[in-house]
Order: sequence, then structure tokens, then C-alpha cells
Amino acid sequence: MNSTELSSIPLLLWIVIAFILICQGSWLFWDARKRGHNAWLWGFLGLIQFPTYLIIYLIFIRKILKRKISGADS
Repeated sequence: MNSTELSSIPLLLWIVIAFILICQGSWLFWDARKRGHNAWLWGFLGLIQFPTYLIIYLIFIRKILKRKISGADS
């Protein structure tokens, strides 16, 4: 590997990380808005860190609240 190849590796890594964070933030924003939650908050949190807020959203917002709502109807 020469110095040109080594210097392009971090740039490619930053591009991949940015792509993952933008996709995650967008999906969290759209899904939270569709389900009536605070879309801007979840979209912003999705842009900050991967995958912590995605896991929190999937466990607490999509699963637990869904069970509480469906359990209240019975």
C-alpha cells in the first residue's frame, strides 16, 4: 500500500459512517412520525449514534408501548 491508498481509507470510512447515520436517522424520523411519536427527536438521536438509539426505539417505542396499548383494549 502506498500513502495514497492509506489516506483514502479514513475518508471511505467516514462516508460509510455518514451514510449509515443518515439512513438510520431518516428511518427513525419517518417511523416515529407514522406512529405519532416525536419524529424530530428520534430523527436527531438517530443521527448522533449507531445503533444505540435504534435499539432503544425498537425495544421501548415499537414493542413495549404497543403491548401496553393492545393490553388496555382487552
